[in-house]
Amino acid sequence: MKFTRSLSRRAALGGLLAASAAGAADAQQWRPPRSMNWLVPFPPGGSNDLFARPVAAQVSQRFGKPVVVENRSGAGGTLGGMVVARARPDGCTLLVANSGQSFATVVYAESGFDLVRDFAPVSNIAKVPVGLVVNPAKLDVKDLAAFIAAARKAPDSINIGSSGLGTMPHLAIELLQRRTGIKLTHVPYRGGGPALQDLLAGQLDATFQPLSTVASYVQSGRLRALAVATTKRESMLPAVPTFAEAGVKDFEVSTWYGLFAPRATPAVPLDALHAAVQAALAEPEIKRIWQEQGASVDLESRQAFGDFVKAEVERWSAIARTIGLPME
Repeated sequence: MKFTRSLSRRAALGGLLAASAAGAADAQQWRPPRSMNWLVPFPPGGSNDLFARPVAAQVSQRFGKPVVVENRSGAGGTLGGMVVARARPDGCTLLVANSGQSFATVVYAESGFDLVRDFAPVSNIAKVPVGLVVNPAKLDVKDLAAFIAAARKAPDSINIGSSGLGTMPHLAIELLQRRTGIKLTHVPYRGGGPALQDLLAGQLDATFQPLSTVASYVQSGRLRALAVATTKRESMLPAVPTFAEAGVKDFEVSTWYGLFAPRATPAVPLDALHAAVQAALAEPEIKRIWQEQGASVDLESRQAFGDFVKAEVERWSAIARTIGLPME
């Protein structure tokens, strides 16, 4: 009996290994049946474009098929998302999403799609760290502890800008208030650029900004970075502590970018696309561009990327609901 069970287990294991090997071989041999269309759900020239186009060019070379990067903007990126969610699941129509889509169903009640329910993760593309910066001429605090102390001493006295209602910087502000118990005055702008300009002009006390955007101002002394919202210090501003080092635990915020396919897309094209994108991300030219933008990327499995996205959706959707979203 024991001998029979042992044979059965070996046979089952052999079958799994064979199936795995066959799946890997199929993924290596898969080629898009037609030209590919990657939808960027924002206007041309934005960060989604910046990270999508170099990767698309590399993937096109690997598959020998054109990859057209198309901008389909509207409703905070939800219109392009709906197009891809309803597309033919053959691996040829993909969505270039960012962290903002992780809570789109809360911010936009009629978004029409859910990033976890309606999409299959293909690959991560880039991650851009953000930090809390202040204008020292307007708010002379030396570190995060002093910032928190000032906010506690005079609630709502610190004006902190964001790139708009329902954006990732807005939710980062809300997360900071929840983690520390302070009260800040949120000033929403139509984009991170105008908020940064008002910070430099002394119209704001603080903002959350991508580190690549503010690094030169911090180095020149015009701005002061209090903390970076990453798990470890960033090379472009190595003297700036993480939030955890500065005393605020569980505070990780980044703008991330990834590639998604319609949920019903089979595993073989998903695996082939994932391999092609990961190979592109390892290219020296891609690494150079990413470094210039202050971006990083960890080469990881589809499963790991999917788990990350699911956790992001759960975390930010919960925060969005607590601050009175959705927005009509």
